[in-house]
Amino acid sequence: MEALRQDDPRRIGPYTVLARCRETASAVQYLAHDTAADRPVVVTAARPELAALPAFRRRFQAEARTADRLAGGWVQPQLDTPADDADDDLPWTAGPYVPALTLSEAIKLVGPLPERAVRILGAGIAETLSRVHATGAVLQGLAPGTVLLAEDGPRLTAFGPLGAAVAAEARPGGQLSVRLGYLTPEQVDGEEPGPASDLFVLGLLLAYAGTGTTPLADGPAAEGAERIARTDPELGAVPEELRDLIARCLAKDPADRPSAGTVAAELALEGAAGLAKGDWLPERLTAAVTEQEVRVQELVSAGRSVDAPADGPADGPADVAPSGAPADVPGRELAPARDTRTTQLGDIGRHVPRTDRPTTQLSVPLELTAPPAAPAAGLPAVLPPVAAPPPRPLPVPAAPAPASPAVGRRSLFIGLAAGAAGLVVGGGGVLALGSGDGGTTDDPKPAPSRSGPTVAGLPPQPRWVYTHPAAEPPPLTAALWNGRLLVLSSENGATGVDLRTGRRVWENTDAAKGQAALPAGQDLCFVAGPSEFLWLSPKDGKVAHRAGYADGFTGAPNLAVSGVVGTFGPVVWFTGSNKVTVKAPAPKKGKKRGKDTQVVKSYLFAYDVLQRKELWRTTVPTGRGPAAPVYRLIAVGQDDFVVRQSTGTLTPGDVKAAKGKAVFRGFDQKTGKLLWSRSFGTIAPDGAAMGDDRGLLYAAVGDDLQAFEIPAGKPKWTLNGTTGTPYGTPVATGTLLHTTNRNQEVGAIERETGRLRWRRSTEAAPGTAAPAVTLSTTGRTLLAADGAQVTAFAAQDGRRLWKFQDIGSQDPKGPTVTAPYRVLAAGKTAVVQRDRIFYAFPVA
Repeated sequence: MEALRQDDPRRIGPYTVLARCRETASAVQYLAHDTAADRPVVVTAARPELAALPAFRRRFQAEARTADRLAGGWVQPQLDTPADDADDDLPWTAGPYVPALTLSEAIKLVGPLPERAVRILGAGIAETLSRVHATGAVLQGLAPGTVLLAEDGPRLTAFGPLGAAVAAEARPGGQLSVRLGYLTPEQVDGEEPGPASDLFVLGLLLAYAGTGTTPLADGPAAEGAERIARTDPELGAVPEELRDLIARCLAKDPADRPSAGTVAAELALEGAAGLAKGDWLPERLTAAVTEQEVRVQELVSAGRSVDAPADGPADGPADVAPSGAPADVPGRELAPARDTRTTQLGDIGRHVPRTDRPTTQLSVPLELTAPPAAPAAGLPAVLPPVAAPPPRPLPVPAAPAPASPAVGRRSLFIGLAAGAAGLVVGGGGVLALGSGDGGTTDDPKPAPSRSGPTVAGLPPQPRWVYTHPAAEPPPLTAALWNGRLLVLSSENGATGVDLRTGRRVWENTDAAKGQAALPAGQDLCFVAGPSEFLWLSPKDGKVAHRAGYADGFTGAPNLAVSGVVGTFGPVVWFTGSNKVTVKAPAPKKGKKRGKDTQVVKSYLFAYDVLQRKELWRTTVPTGRGPAAPVYRLIAVGQDDFVVRQSTGTLTPGDVKAAKGKAVFRGFDQKTGKLLWSRSFGTIAPDGAAMGDDRGLLYAAVGDDLQAFEIPAGKPKWTLNGTTGTPYGTPVATGTLLHTTNRNQEVGAIERETGRLRWRRSTEAAPGTAAPAVTLSTTGRTLLAADGAQVTAFAAQDGRRLWKFQDIGSQDPKGPTVTAPYRVLAAGKTAVVQRDRIFYAFPVA
């Protein structure tokens, strides 16, 4: 830790600066005190000589946004950034302080790490890389100084070339010159890095962690670049159990390197967090981390900065490890000399991800994922890639400085080798970002993507990624409101997330365990809670109106609502029950009066959320419990709607009477009158079924999919299936019905005839449930979600568009996330959920 210098700020944003942590090529990292929360934070402030460059500010902000999107697991969440209209001269970010040492500091202190520590380190990094690569992006943020070793596992602190740079300087014409550390063979040969490039650098890091030296890259920089491109690595000192995996990571051909998910699985099948339980660091490192934490707490308790004497900075070990990007490079001169031998390249951060088949290789091996779970009723539950340019011999700035010369592959190689002096470990390359505004895609404000994927099989760039805080309970339900909000409910409350930006805009504890999130006009959001209906303001989440169940329905005191059945326009249907006292009959002469009894009376309600009034209620048979039955909406016709009772609320008498078949009921929309009740064919009580407004019911019957006329029950057509792979719930659009089955296939058939139009496999392993299928609002894109991935198809002809897979947010002290994927569609956005993480993908 180092005392503050005379020109260091004493306050950045809302934080009181206490000491210097370390200075990197692009920023200074300060230990600061968050007085509002009384906690230490690390503030990363841009170096003043670079902050004046528009190209630097854009890159700094872009990498900060990337860190924010990746928050969770082994990436610390950001606490704060300046507001867009702030007057701050220097861009900055703030993140929580984590007691930790960088990998380079740890190696200097204790030498090579034990094999188990190397496994945990590599698995943690690979798990995050898998999230990044699932979108086709490249991290480019790995170096010995950008990886932290904390008591519960590793942390990543750099999220792009700027954060991992070993030198950065302003050049004439407003250009930013960034010099990289570790190189890869493809970069030395003048190619742009792809996802496999991160695996090569990971191999170098793991070898460094296990031996204290870096194969290929150690020694003079020019020689290191040549060895990286042409020489096989010497891995004799690497622990034998890790040697083969590291050798595969260091393959010259990117296609021969394993995926990040494969590396994570081979290093720690149970996940890095599972393997890291208990002490994973050598005793000396643990002691050093503990000592660092004590010193930081002492500073925070004192509440004052460590000021330097007037004649210069105080000396002291740089042992406070920050948790946010950009990260440090130990041993580097604080003010890198001007490098006049750099090669001018195009925009940094633009990548052409590699793919070795029409649909991209998935990042996580199947053995790491859970079996697909049955889709929840009502829900069909990283790093975004930079838009990939067309392949070209060499990228050029979109708005180059006048003096920037054109270069070829040969001059690129020479420039990379010549400009590598002074790197932490051998090898290096220089990138230049021009000053023109047209030359970058890194606008600090989120903007909708205007294009689909540019590489076959890779998903489009997410508009945003939202991670629900780990300190809060996971979301129970998710719904889209008016195409403007993603509304999440949990045990503690409801959260509103702006559908345009992915930013949390409000929280409301009154709406805990809520359901539905329906539009009540353009001004209010309706939520059905456990004890009341709520109308929330979409701007701040405050309650505008409420209607309690216990006293809000005339003639039904102490009403208990069982659940929302479904919705149609402003009308919500739900079931509820209350206890009614039945008086004993008048006794016969000379006899005592009997006791009054209480019985449960159940109802089906129709409620208008716009007018906030009950439309009708009709008495229905009480379910198991005793309580109101739980109905699920199957179809909405012209004048009626069809429901089926959930099997868990069927009484033994109901089960016996049904004789192993599902019973469907039709109710009049205007009056609630029961119109009919019947079974269709041999549809099982829990068999997949849905109906349409044309009077047809489509359902899984054994291994087949059948269509029936409603309400007559006459079979219309049958689509034969494969033995042992029953159909899931289909969805309809236009003249087509989109199908799904347990063999992980989706397809399209004609609704009237059942004739098959197309059928495609998602290429996921067969599981215990069919994928849940969702159509985009336009009906042009079909998304199939299961426990392993989300696959997008063109709805009309079945062309496989892309796949998406995320290793999941991971609690460093908990198990790997195995929650299934879910998809919600609104407008031209598909929100993909996996547990706490939500991705907003543009779709047709």
